Amino acid sequence: MAVLTSPSLSWTQKVAAAWLGLLVLVAVAAPWLPLPYPPNVPDLAHVAQAPLSPGQHWLGTDAQGLDVLSLLVYGSRTAVFITFPAAVLAAMVGGVLGGAAGFWGNRVRAAAGYWLLALGAAWWFLRLPMFGLGLLMAAAGVARLLWRPRRGAAYSTSVPLDAAVMGVATALDTIPHLVLVLAIAAGTGGVSALGLLAILAFTAWSTPARLVRAQMRRTRALPFTEAAQAAGIPAWQIWLKHAMPHAISPLRAALPLSLARLLGLESTLSFLGVGLPPEVASWGRLMASFRYDTSAWWVFVFPITILTFSMLSLHFLSSAPRRQAAR
Repeated sequence: MAVLTSPSLSWTQKVAAAWLGLLVLVAVAAPWLPLPYPPNVPDLAHVAQAPLSPGQHWLGTDAQGLDVLSLLVYGSRTAVFITFPAAVLAAMVGGVLGGAAGFWGNRVRAAAGYWLLALGAAWWFLRLPMFGLGLLMAAAGVARLLWRPRRGAAYSTSVPLDAAVMGVATALDTIPHLVLVLAIAAGTGGVSALGLLAILAFTAWSTPARLVRAQMRRTRALPFTEAAQAAGIPAWQIWLKHAMPHAISPLRAALPLSLARLLGLESTLSFLGVGLPPEVASWGRLMASFRYDTSAWWVFVFPITILTFSMLSLHFLSSAPRRQAAR
């Protein structure tokens, strides 16, 4: 989430980068900060205490007597250690899928043994019904790879990779992101921090895939790509070493926007009580406690201010790569 400042950044972008860097520093150092109260230990003698009241609750307490300052600090850990890895993972998955779809299109060919092995492995990983059928396909794939016919090439088949990737991405985009994540999280009966990270990443890779695919289709037609193909370099090396470094350039601007979107989504889930377990501090759950005591304005104002400033900072930083590219 932290972005290094550079002379080309405007003063607003430098402030945004400094704020995000401070947020990351607080999240990392939270267990060692001299907080007066732990985030999950209520002080029943000071319930819904206003900020700057006599005592050690500097930012007040919520309706359950939990220290607001501690909840804000540990909520930053949730924001940094869940949304940032989810955004990076979504960008990696989307970049690889979009780059492969844009480079090879619907002309991916490989020996039938590889497809059988991959299908069997996916069957096993997804725990689909008829588990033995997945093992049988994987065994058939291994046997086919070990046994090579003496005459002629091994049977190969073509897979419409581009159509498959874009079809799944379109299916994900047709459903509102919040509705999709709510359905998955509610259907599982509650998720852990790692499970929420996986859900956010799984539902957010379609946009990076579209951006990288579009850039890859332009990169594939550039002279250096055609020269590498004429030189006899294997296609996978051209894709990985020459085309992908150019194709992933849109992700520099898209990653902060994706991170801002996932940050707001995680807070919304916690506000609705569908996200993380109750013992995990979150800015959204702190805002939700305002419903129990509407006079405790501070439990809503403080986290919404930090969340809004963080999302605006990410939006400001997303424009830096575009400005540098325009120069």
